[in-house]
Amino acid sequence: MEAYSSARTGTCGERLAAAAGLALALVLLHLPFPDEVRFRYTVRAARLARRAGRRPLDAPRAEALVGAVRHTTRLWPGRAACMETSLGAVLAGALIGQRLNWCLGPRLSPPPVEYHAWAEVPGHGPVGEYTAAGWHHLTALTI
Repeated sequence: MEAYSSARTGTCGERLAAAAGLALALVLLHLPFPDEVRFRYTVRAARLARRAGRRPLDAPRAEALVGAVRHTTRLWPGRAACMETSLGAVLAGALIGQRLNWCLGPRLSPPPVEYHAWAEVPGHGPVGEYTAAGWHHLTALTI
């Protein structure tokens, strides 16, 4: 799926949470530390966000929230790909009191295998991802 979206989705509160979640994700992923330290802080923030969410989002609202984060990325001049958008969606969910999983692992697609990050509704599957067209997401780490 594309890293940005021109479609405006979600309620006003979800769009505000998406902007704040994406901003926080960008700060976490661009901290001036070595990669392993930065990743440790990012994982810690994702775990705190997961605990802050009182209940899991339902699939349609999760799709709208991920779409709102992708729509917000068009304002960022730098890289805003799967890692930034998925973490932004998880953090945005926590801001509205909802829970999403942050998943990292390979995405098996026709020919190349890619390392990928995505948001997932607990117990359901990837949100806002191509899953019906032969793309399979194998989770290596769930936060």
